[in-house]
Amino acid sequence: MIEPPAPAQPTQRLDREQRRALVASALGTVFEWYDFYLYGSLAAIIGQEFFAGLDRSSAFVFALLAFASGFLVRPFGALLFGRLGDLIGRKYTFLVTILLMGLSTFIAGLLPGYSTIGVAAPLILVALRLLQGLAVGGEYGGAATYVGEYAPRHARGAYTAWLQTTATVGLLLSLLVNVGLRRLLGEQAFVSWGWRLPFLASSALLAVSVWMRLRLHESPAFVHIRRAGRTSKAPLTEALGRGDNLRRLFIALFGLTAGQGVIWYTGQFYVLVFLTRTLKLDGALADLLIGISLLLAIPLFWVFGRLSDRVGRRPVMLSGCLLAVVGYFPMFHALTDAANPALALAMRTHPVVLVADPRSCSFPLRPDKGEPFTSSCDLAKQALSAVAVDYRRRDAPGTAFIEVGGRRIRSFDARGMSVPERRRRMAALQQALRAVVAAAGYPARADPAQVDGPLVVLILTLLVADVALVYGPIAATLVELFPTRIRYTSMGLPYNLGNGWFGGMVPTIAFALVAYDGGIYHGLWYPVTVAAVSLVVGMLLLPETSGIDICAGD
Repeated sequence: MIEPPAPAQPTQRLDREQRRALVASALGTVFEWYDFYLYGSLAAIIGQEFFAGLDRSSAFVFALLAFASGFLVRPFGALLFGRLGDLIGRKYTFLVTILLMGLSTFIAGLLPGYSTIGVAAPLILVALRLLQGLAVGGEYGGAATYVGEYAPRHARGAYTAWLQTTATVGLLLSLLVNVGLRRLLGEQAFVSWGWRLPFLASSALLAVSVWMRLRLHESPAFVHIRRAGRTSKAPLTEALGRGDNLRRLFIALFGLTAGQGVIWYTGQFYVLVFLTRTLKLDGALADLLIGISLLLAIPLFWVFGRLSDRVGRRPVMLSGCLLAVVGYFPMFHALTDAANPALALAMRTHPVVLVADPRSCSFPLRPDKGEPFTSSCDLAKQALSAVAVDYRRRDAPGTAFIEVGGRRIRSFDARGMSVPERRRRMAALQQALRAVVAAAGYPARADPAQVDGPLVVLILTLLVADVALVYGPIAATLVELFPTRIRYTSMGLPYNLGNGWFGGMVPTIAFALVAYDGGIYHGLWYPVTVAAVSLVVGMLLLPETSGIDICAGD
């Protein structure tokens, strides 16, 4: 392969080779995010298909946990592929990541469900999610490093911002495919077998992405240090064993990527689950409204990336953290009023109250001694979760009961009860609860005629605009924070810790908090708290990096 010339740092507009690098990196990353978020957008169906041995509510939670497993291994993928990228180069490393991602997705589309192969189905599914997580962990660091090292010095924010749109475009593409197939096949066929088609169709996207990446040259900054004999012989040791770089890793994680991660997943993924599961909006309508908001907001990633070239990275990104801290609760309250006004009215006029002994209430993901929940409080919370209504708790001794509009539904204690009897009592409890909340004005589904579509789209667009504030400039910032010889390893670790652990756990932690407390907005405390920490750490410690010469120290 003939390598391109290696200037210390380009300052001119992108030439043909640089544009090819940007397009190939971006399109390949769109494909990877499309694959990754297919699972998230189909979590409810996947829960029924692969966790059918559990009740409906638990199956959904475990489907989210399987989704989260891919995020938990992302930092390890960043270290594994980051080390390879700093040793052998950026191009070949993120070629491997896209192959791993694409093959895992294709196999997921063929995987038999729980009814066919039993417990092996969820185990294989989780293994595929872990492979996908490793691949995504290595993908972003490679693509961002590659594009950042090609981009002009004083327009690095603008050019890397094109790469930042890829996650949102991938999410949008997965939503559009799902909506299209639901309409084409019908809901019953889509739930039965049609959900597999988007996974299988990804093989065509994989072929195009691999072909484009095979045509790329190595990045000029890496070629520059390789010719000079200054590549790192031990990237992990240099990245994690030096005090000055450890300090940069700490600042990047807690002052930047942790806040960015929770904002990303709250504004573009958690909100989708909130609309469909909590506000009970039709899935196709929710996908359509979110799709419109994504289309409207995608240009903002470039706008804020370009703005960071002019006014600096810090003020743009930290303003996004501030907006999340002060704006999430008002925006989600407004979303409830706009998407399901009947539900909002019922919550105000006939609040639901769980009256229980707090000693009998467990955290929702911890059954008693590994067995199913048996206390009256936990069983009442399971019933409330299945009906999906907002409620408050009031402490009182004795058997738990639920109050709705002056009426009481008493729970039961299942200790010593047979499994069939427990299931019969739980079904009766849920049926009684549904009847009472319906009489109190709580709708079983959101009425499409009452949905204020334009207002919902406006709120969703504001949430994605907040994502663009923190996400648009972040690739340029991470590229500029770390030296070329260990850049791939260094920037991938805080990014994937922030996005994989802090951000990727948003849906699971948020719904666990809601299930424990009962308030439908209580889950927002998690992203708001993490964003507040990033705001404070970023204001105190995050340096301004825009316009620096990224090869100066090499």
